[in-house]
Order: sequence, then C-alpha cells, then structure tokens
Amino acid sequence: MAKMLHTHGGRAACVHPPPAGEHSIAGGNPGRDGARASDGSHAVYRQTRSAPPGPLTPADLPPSGGGEELLSPALYRLMTWMSPAYPVGAFSYSGGLEWAVEAGDIRHAESLTSWLAAMIGQGSVFCDAAIFRHAHHAAVRGDDAALAAIAEFAAALVGSKERFVETTAQGRAFLQVTQAAWATPSLDRLTAAWDGPLCYPVAVAAACAGHGIALVPALQAFLHGVVSNLVSAGVRLIPLGQTDGQRVLAALETEIARTVERALAIALDDIGSATLRADIAGMRHETQHTRLFRS
Repeated sequence: MAKMLHTHGGRAACVHPPPAGEHSIAGGNPGRDGARASDGSHAVYRQTRSAPPGPLTPADLPPSGGGEELLSPALYRLMTWMSPAYPVGAFSYSGGLEWAVEAGDIRHAESLTSWLAAMIGQGSVFCDAAIFRHAHHAAVRGDDAALAAIAEFAAALVGSKERFVETTAQGRAFLQVTQAAWATPSLDRLTAAWDGPLCYPVAVAAACAGHGIALVPALQAFLHGVVSNLVSAGVRLIPLGQTDGQRVLAALETEIARTVERALAIALDDIGSATLRADIAGMRHETQHTRLFRS
C-alpha cells in the first residue's frame, strides 16, 4: 500500500513500496549493526543485479510518438549539456554513495549495480526522471504557472540537506551557463515564474524544451548523464577499474529504458520513492568524518 508523506513544500508525495518479491541494498537491507552489509548479501546482489545487456528489443524502448529523431543542432546541444565537461560540478557529488561504501553496503561492481538499479527504478533518479518529463511538457506548452508549481514540487521532494544542495547547485549552475551560452526564452520564463531553489532536472528540461529537443531523447540523455556520474563516483570510491565501471553502466541500460517509459506515464501526484537505505546514506554522509564528495 502506498503511503502519503507531507513534504516541506506543502504537497503530499506518494511513496510506493517496491513490487513484491523485489529486494535491494539501496531500498533498505542494512547489514551488521545497521551499517555494514553482511557476508550473506552476495545473494541479494545476485538477485537484483541486472542481466548483462543484449540488443535492445522494441519492448525495452519507450513508446513511439515522442519525437525521437533529433536534428543535428539539437543533438549537438544535448550532447554538450549532458557532457561531464559541462560546468555544473556534478563530479563533486556522489548521491550518498560515499557513505554506503564506507558502511560496507557497496563493495564491488555487483553491489554498486544493485544499489544504482534501486535508485534508478525506485529512488531519487526515478523522481528526477518524472519531474523532468512534467517540466518539459509545461515548458513546451508555455504554461509558466505549471512549470513554477513543478519546480516547487521538485524542491519539496528532496530527502536530505546534501541532496538538496546537490540538485539545486547543479540546477543553478546549469541555468547560469546555459543562459550565457545557449540562451532561450524558455529559461527566461522559468526564472520569471519561479525565484526559489531550482532543481537540476527542471532546469535541463526547460532548456531542452526551449531549444526544441524532443522529450524522449532528452530524458534518455539526462538519465545517462546522471547515472554515469554516479558510476564514476563508485569507480573512485570502491575503487573499481574503468572497465568494471563500464560493465556497471552497461548492466543498467535496460533499467534506464524502463525508467524512461515509467516516467512518461506517471502522474505528477504519484511521484515518490521507496529507497530508504539510499536516503539514509545521504543523511549519514552529512556527518561522515572523511569525505571526498559533497554528498
């Protein structure tokens, strides 16, 4: 049964439990002393790890009709904005992974894959995907009131202080750089309609809409960028080899595709997460003694 949680933004977020039979480390399977994963957790990793990806089938892809073809200018801009070189400071955030590694929840490529799969399918990454979809639609329609309401809701959904800093600092940086180099009236309308903290998916979605970049490829690229940054953080923290990092990213391919499809269909009031362990990791990181990352 879904639970309604009142956020500090004044709206109720619907938090859905994972489907029956699904387990994940990020979703709340602490090990010894509530922190370190137990030696028996390898079985959980094996159960939740995505199968090695093969060729995508039509069933793996989002529904057609979303304007999936990109003209060269749109593709160029999308690749630029989602590049690790775009100066939003994404490299300095781990989304709580740093604490999870220290606690022993994440120890190798399998456990990193399991953790990230939960975040993508049931956690903050899914919430960002759904917010992106609604923000893009509002910007395309020119509905500034709806876009402002979505921006407020996105800020209210954030589960911890450092996660709030992570998404709003990147959102603010993306807005400033993109307005300077890739100006569009869509971003001007966003800033006129909403002067509060701006979350990263809202800023990117508004820019994509303003430059005529279709929703489906924009959302796919956004999720790839977010997950790639988390994998990179995991590679540095565990540590993993670069090839193992790419194996993790490859294993998450179909999970990202499924999340795109779900994000395209979910109503705004149904957005929520159920990865309590990952949320706790974000909170515990705030008082972690030795830190490389800001979250």
